[in-house]
Amino acid sequence: MTLALLALLLVTVVVLVWRAITRDRRDYARFKRLRSTALRRQVFGRWIVESLLVLGGLAGAVLLAAWPFVPLALRDVRAWGPLSGVPFGSDTASWILIGFGIAVVVGMVLPILLLRTRVDEIPAIGDIRSLLPRNRGELKFGAGLAVTAGVVEELLFRLALPAILFGVLSGFGVGSAGAVAFGVAAVVFGLLHIYQGPQGMLFAFLLGLVFTALYLLSGTILVPIVLHALIDLRSLVLIPVALGSAWRERTVAP
Repeated sequence: MTLALLALLLVTVVVLVWRAITRDRRDYARFKRLRSTALRRQVFGRWIVESLLVLGGLAGAVLLAAWPFVPLALRDVRAWGPLSGVPFGSDTASWILIGFGIAVVVGMVLPILLLRTRVDEIPAIGDIRSLLPRNRGELKFGAGLAVTAGVVEELLFRLALPAILFGVLSGFGVGSAGAVAFGVAAVVFGLLHIYQGPQGMLFAFLLGLVFTALYLLSGTILVPIVLHALIDLRSLVLIPVALGSAWRERTVAP
């Protein structure tokens, strides 16, 4: 069983590394040179489909093989030394989640409404400006990318990958397997954003830790899925609409 999980884990890692280093960096470099809205929409649509098929397919395959380890990994990391005193699942944890959610929403929306500056003047962490939709025709693709990433990436990096890592590590007798599994998954999540440059990778890693903490506190993957999607919707929908006038810019046929 452990060897079978190890083989599946290696295949998953190889696919993710190949996607990050070759496909993502190459495609994004080409995408940044595109000026045609029609071509940009084609790439957006292809990225959505590929994300569902590749990342969603990996998440589904890994969860099928490692599903019994999902609750075990969660229980193990909650019992890990530094986290053993945290009131998981209590009213305190619920209020922490509610307060954090409100703070995130306010922190995402308020500066955009107050700044009212040009979209190209907004401080960006990582190389993401080219991803921002430029007109109404691209907005639905931005929304699609945001929601798709929120769902498939959280299923893969907060649920599936930690579960299979926990199964392999515990099978080989590694101590604190749950903490190591979730930590490694967050690192891989950060590395997957290599196309955004070093700052983008670091920011993605830190966000991965935040999503992990929310999953551990709530015990449900729905919380990080919703927050992840909201953060991406802020970048790919709210900012282009509020500051880039994307909603008022119609797609012009060539």
